[in-house]
Amino acid sequence: MAAMIRTRFAPSPNGQLHLGHAYAAVVAHDLARARGGEFLLRIEDIDGTRSRAELIPEILADLDWLGLRWDGPVVHQSSRLPSYQAAAERLKAQDLLYPCRCTRAEVLAASPGTGPDGPIYPGTCRGRAVDPAGAAWRLDMAKAVSLTGPLEWTDALAGVQRAQPEAFGDVVLLRKEAPASYHLAATLDDAADGVTLVTRGADLFASTHVHRLLQALLGLSVPVWHHHGLLVESDGRKLAKRRGSPALADLRRSGADGPALAQALRTALFPAGISLVSGVGIAP
Repeated sequence: MAAMIRTRFAPSPNGQLHLGHAYAAVVAHDLARARGGEFLLRIEDIDGTRSRAELIPEILADLDWLGLRWDGPVVHQSSRLPSYQAAAERLKAQDLLYPCRCTRAEVLAASPGTGPDGPIYPGTCRGRAVDPAGAAWRLDMAKAVSLTGPLEWTDALAGVQRAQPEAFGDVVLLRKEAPASYHLAATLDDAADGVTLVTRGADLFASTHVHRLLQALLGLSVPVWHHHGLLVESDGRKLAKRRGSPALADLRRSGADGPALAQALRTALFPAGISLVSGVGIAP
């Protein structure tokens, strides 16, 4: 008998949800329901001062308005800080993490090139005696890759991929301003929640190379991924909170029909000026 599918929607309460979030939630919800599986809700609320607790009830109300029901209790990342620290200590014990006090400007000025996350870290603090107090902690990528050997992962749309985390350089896993980076927290949380199908936008496709490496280093379960297309504005930029993309809360309060909107998203009937695009080699 095939294992039950389990998906999740994991928004951050640093702004109101918009249509792009609604589309992501619908995809995760429908993939689970189509196979008699479970759809989980996780609130990623560890982003320093950007996380706003008052927005969490709004997120729940938006999903309810869309007609999306999640299974089990809502999980908050802020309740899992000990697990992030424990994982970091395991990596430190393998001599895979080192403290870094470089500023963004310093990294940019010395970077040898650009990777999926931006400027590649030049390794300035690797091998140096650095005061760890208040420092970020980076993964020694070359050493980590040498321990795991070749790795693969599977995207439900793009097929089997060879993991190439080296393209990121020495990524930050413990941030100065937050208990853990997205790479570490999301990987640990998906394993803890038993997620079997990780659904997210095609803009995060490359991040999976790092997440697959972390799974190997920490002995975590390996799901299948499903990187769906993105909703974009007429200028080709994806919808974003910081640019004032229409908020679901505003539509909800105006009396709009939530389930009808969810169905429109399923059938690619988007508002004027918004369209769906895929990542390279990925169908929406």
